[in-house]
Amino acid sequence: MHDQFEHKQQAWSARFSEPVSALVQRYTASVDFDKRLALFDIAGSIAHATMLTEQGILSADDLASIERGMAQIRDEIASGTFEWKLELEDVHLNIEARLVQLVGDAGKRLHTGRSRNDQVATDIRLWLRDSIDQTVAQIRALQRALVQLAAAHADTIMPGFTHLQVAQPVSFSHHLLAYVEMFGRDAERLRDCRARVNRLPLGAAALAGTTFPINRPRVAELLGFDGVCQNSLDAVSDRDFAIEYNAAAALIMVHISRFSEELVLWMSPAFGFIDLADRFCTGSSIMPQKKNPDVPELARGKTGRVTGHLMSLLMLMKGQPLAYNKDNQEDKEPLFDTADTVIDTLRIFTDMVGGIRVKAESMERTALQGYSTATDLADYLVKKGLPFRDAHEAVAQAVRFAVERGIGLEDIGLEDLRRFSRLIGEDAPEALKLQGSLAARDHLGGTAPNQVRAQVARWQAELNQA
Repeated sequence: MHDQFEHKQQAWSARFSEPVSALVQRYTASVDFDKRLALFDIAGSIAHATMLTEQGILSADDLASIERGMAQIRDEIASGTFEWKLELEDVHLNIEARLVQLVGDAGKRLHTGRSRNDQVATDIRLWLRDSIDQTVAQIRALQRALVQLAAAHADTIMPGFTHLQVAQPVSFSHHLLAYVEMFGRDAERLRDCRARVNRLPLGAAALAGTTFPINRPRVAELLGFDGVCQNSLDAVSDRDFAIEYNAAAALIMVHISRFSEELVLWMSPAFGFIDLADRFCTGSSIMPQKKNPDVPELARGKTGRVTGHLMSLLMLMKGQPLAYNKDNQEDKEPLFDTADTVIDTLRIFTDMVGGIRVKAESMERTALQGYSTATDLADYLVKKGLPFRDAHEAVAQAVRFAVERGIGLEDIGLEDLRRFSRLIGEDAPEALKLQGSLAARDHLGGTAPNQVRAQVARWQAELNQA
């Protein structure tokens, strides 16, 4: 019986009068990439067999044999001695064939009450659930690194930009915490996505369910699912959960890419705000002075890769009628690569943030160059009773005056300042100082150092609980 199973090679081959061609075998096989589902496939099979035994569909001896065989297969996979066969198409048939070799008919009975359609849908959800947990853990690690860096720089002043033009001074800590907020939303999205991933398709069989008296909630309980998919057609054909994860992953990479762009700019001599540790950079083959921020640049590039995978999954599903179609074999490679790319990127960025050297003097010098306290002078005039639009015009004239003379606003003498408004008093120069500008924005969400320190403390408390 064992030899007969191996000779047929496919579980369905009795229906066909000629073997599948070698080219078609290679074209349709998925074992080269879906073998990474192996341990999840084994876990799902053991839970399925346990339920079948509890329902009186399998014997206790069969279950014991299946568990023994699966334990050996798990060991063979871990040691690298398991023989993956292309002619057996996928991870499921490879494991089943080996199980039959090891335990005989008990291995053949394992597939009772299920199909590869609901089996693969279950395996992917188990794998993705684990990947989501890893991704969230890596997001939290990156947030901790950013918060740790922010904790040391509440009083470090840098120029805040709009349109990449110097706008207003901000705390470097405040700037870093903006990314902590972004990654916080990413973690929220993933946790929300996980709830929809964590529903059991197994028991839907090929598409219509099974005639055997199975207990799907029991399998869900054994595998740690929150519930079961309620419609068998949807259970085997749904890949919304994969698309949703990839969408969340694409947003993570967009946030990484935005941060990468700033790191690249900040490290350039034109900015000179930071330096990255050498281990994250490379040199030039021709220009000996170069230190290139390769990791942030590559992360920007990989963002396009992950976004492309999202488009692939959307296009994969858009034309599929119910229920399962072979198209769905194409869901795994983009999904696997997305998870690998995101987790590896988060891990390396966590390490890289810990090695950032901040050049505070350069940041502050640039903040002074861009008339970044102009809004503070306008606010000063408004508080003196001048309508904001009039204050805006008066300060614009003052900025023009400074530009024409190549000086900063803070360098204009008091008498010259009063040419633009008689409301300007001796306390006006204080409003033009960078430190005063930061301190004045003392409200929830503002860049005042004491507000920033409160945000750092809030995130430290939250991340310590994560």
